[in-house]
Amino acid sequence: MSGQPTALTDADTERLTRRGLRLAQFTVVYNVAEGAIAITAGLLAGLVSLVGFGVDSGIESLAAILVGLRLSARLRHGSTDEQKERRALKAVAVTFFVLAAYVAVEGVRSLLDDEEPNTSTVGLVLLAASIVVMPLLARAKRRVGSALGGDPLILADAAETKICVLLSISTLGGLALYALTGAAWLDPVAGFVIAAFAIHEGREAWEGELVEDDGHDLDEEGAGR
Repeated sequence: MSGQPTALTDADTERLTRRGLRLAQFTVVYNVAEGAIAITAGLLAGLVSLVGFGVDSGIESLAAILVGLRLSARLRHGSTDEQKERRALKAVAVTFFVLAAYVAVEGVRSLLDDEEPNTSTVGLVLLAASIVVMPLLARAKRRVGSALGGDPLILADAAETKICVLLSISTLGGLALYALTGAAWLDPVAGFVIAAFAIHEGREAWEGELVEDDGHDLDEEGAGR
């Protein structure tokens, strides 16, 4: 934990910022595709948690767009607009609360109506792919944010991607258990887990604390390569 920020040259900062921008752009493309597939497959199969996962992909795309816009502005103007970045985090927090409300209401409705969802092979494959791709993406973002001296916006984006990993795991677990046991109530319960994660992360984003607290592998490579 040395004084890494001081060691960064202007060229290092620009290069790392461009890397962060590319990661944000990849996040948008990947999550738009992921969200469209998840929502379509979830609606066809009547799976609340899979639809909720797709909506979350849309939210992460929105957050990545906001991060990308801010990083682009930094590259153009060479400065950071703290107020706009803070407002962006609050906007993301609101969308998390909306997601939590949506999934919770749909989960309760599903339980009360005693709906019998179908299994979704497409959903299972999509979630498994997310569990592979998202940790790598979160780690890459965390390294860039750490190399930039603990950049709060990029680290917040990394934390959001990490939440996508946790949501993928909880949703996949719920769907897999349903496929094995046929217990319809497992899907809404997986949806409630998503809602709980969304509320937690939304609160932290609102308070400006949505950062990667385990990102102490401050890769010196980020400044040196």
